[in-house]
Amino acid sequence: MDYLGEIVALGIDSIIFGVCLKQYFHCKNAITAVKGAEFHEVGQQLGELLDKSSDNKIDYIAIRGIVKPLGKPLNSINNKKLTGVVQKLKIKEHVIARTTAGFWSDQERTVHKVYNTVPFSLQHGSYSVEVLEPLSADILDLDVVSNTFEPTVPSFADHLWGFFTGVRQRGLQSTEELLREGAVMTGIGELTRTKSKTLTLQPPLNGTPFYLTSMSISSLLRKLDERKRTYRLLCLMFGAIGVLIGGIVFRRYWKDRTEQRLAEDLRQSLAASRKERRQRVRDTDLREDQLCIVCRTNPREIILLPCGHVCLCEDCSDDITSDCPVCRAPIAQKSAAYII
Repeated sequence: MDYLGEIVALGIDSIIFGVCLKQYFHCKNAITAVKGAEFHEVGQQLGELLDKSSDNKIDYIAIRGIVKPLGKPLNSINNKKLTGVVQKLKIKEHVIARTTAGFWSDQERTVHKVYNTVPFSLQHGSYSVEVLEPLSADILDLDVVSNTFEPTVPSFADHLWGFFTGVRQRGLQSTEELLREGAVMTGIGELTRTKSKTLTLQPPLNGTPFYLTSMSISSLLRKLDERKRTYRLLCLMFGAIGVLIGGIVFRRYWKDRTEQRLAEDLRQSLAASRKERRQRVRDTDLREDQLCIVCRTNPREIILLPCGHVCLCEDCSDDITSDCPVCRAPIAQKSAAYII
């Protein structure tokens, strides 16, 4: 295809633009939803709000309380005194890799990541709200309780192997994050009441974002607004690139169409001029075997290949393109012929 490179580039740009546009509207709708959510401390008023609702739930609400496990909490691996309800363990491998340009650059990749959770609730005094599916939260704020890096001491063989493979080991980074017991958190989601009269906070069923954050509502809105501005800038940038690529493709297509049209006009003009010259020099006093077998007026001027029959004038040959009118052989080519 003449425009394969441009089409591929335009397709990739369109995909990136679509992802950025989707994230932009996601952040925009999230900001609108968070601004419209009522803010409450965990307390008696939450039960009263549910009593006033028709289906025993509130679609979107912000609740602040203290994190308390509903059973035995999780203990930190690196500090046994620290306890929590959500634990994230991650191991990253740091390497120095040779790029295609021949330079060495620092790179990292996650080799292991695991989450551990226990049931917990947000409490305030004697009132509590159980939090369901915390790992489904769009934002889940965890405290880094340990971040260690163990460098690798390479041997001569490791250096030699790294030179040929283009990858040299630097070391492993182990990180532990914890949602601590006793931390003050704000949960934003759907509030419901179960048959056992337990209040639960869960991801909204209508797709609105679910948040578990230690930030204030204003800080969360600023963070979401920064994301929205970033995605808006990316949308403008990739949109402009798409328009530029589309303009280049359209310009090339229009140029090619114009050249093809001019070439076709020139071909038709040359054909008409040649036909006019042949008509002027045609003999009028012709024998029967020299006349075109179709119109019986003009001389035979065209040879049909591969059969070799000279039986048509140039005017009639324009309409006969498939089979020879004499032997019915397929016509592969036509050429001018001169009968003396």
